[in-house]
Amino acid sequence: MSRASGGQGARKDSAPLYLTFDDNALLGGLFGEHDSHLARIEQKLGVWITSRGNRLAVTGRPDATGRAKTVLLELYDMLRRGVPVGLQEVDAALRMSGVKDPTGDVTRLIAEDTVIATQKRQIMPRSPNQAAYVRALYDQPLVYGIGPAGTGKTYLAAAVAASMLTRGQVDRIILSRPAVEAGERLGFLPGDLREKVDPYLRPLYDALYDLMPADRVTDRLENGEIEIAPLAFMRGRTLANSFVILVEAQNTTPVQMKMFLTRLGENSRMVVTGDLSQIDLPSNTRSGLKDALAVTAEIEGVSVVRFTHEDVVRHDLVSRIIEAYQEQDRQRAETDPARDGEDS
Repeated sequence: MSRASGGQGARKDSAPLYLTFDDNALLGGLFGEHDSHLARIEQKLGVWITSRGNRLAVTGRPDATGRAKTVLLELYDMLRRGVPVGLQEVDAALRMSGVKDPTGDVTRLIAEDTVIATQKRQIMPRSPNQAAYVRALYDQPLVYGIGPAGTGKTYLAAAVAASMLTRGQVDRIILSRPAVEAGERLGFLPGDLREKVDPYLRPLYDALYDLMPADRVTDRLENGEIEIAPLAFMRGRTLANSFVILVEAQNTTPVQMKMFLTRLGENSRMVVTGDLSQIDLPSNTRSGLKDALAVTAEIEGVSVVRFTHEDVVRHDLVSRIIEAYQEQDRQRAETDPARDGEDS
């Protein structure tokens, strides 16, 4: 088999790198429908891939063929473990293939310290930053996940929380966010407390229902093992044996953020996520997230993971849109250094 649309810039005169796979039943999943997975690897790495039976020949620059080998072996390992492989997994393996983990090895999609086991599925990081984030979520009591939408910072936090709750490592999950749109004065909204804040926490609900059976989520909400706690109602509490997630933290004030961070109790994890390019506070109000990063980022036990457009796991167009907006922000910062933008 050969594809005339092979990778651009491939050096067909270089010595091919050969790979042999022993389970023919997995080759359909590895190659993809109409060889779409191989075509994606060719396109992204600039290599040329041909196959004969269960043997692949990869031709191109040595660095590119080496990465292609890493990607193909990683995907094959996933299939052997029973993990379905689609184009998203191919793209994730491509992102991971060029980055080393803390031990100096190539960052893997399936690694003991980054796979999240939930009641409904196994969750794997899809970029090196996501892998670093998952490690931090397990290892550190306070983690900041900073970056644009679509980078998995909220979903992965919910996944680790659900996993730790199911295994009895924490007693409850607490979900919180600032209700900026309602000025944190929730009393005038109709319904009980949960109904008032449901619209603001819908992304977290969606994540939990994706990770746990619906009836278990409902039961845990009713018995308090999953708690909805608007930021305005957190004052005076000590959150022990809990996994606490604060989202949209860029819309907190410094006073609110200090109050929230000091709620951390024994045997608890606290995750703070936000996008500093999406601050909805009045122009004369400093973001509590930005303030907290300046004050606490270097403290032992605190980890900060910054995501970029390259970590976006939604449609490719989303990544390009975010990159375009980031470029606009950089240009504005150059013309107006006083601007309180994302990079300040």
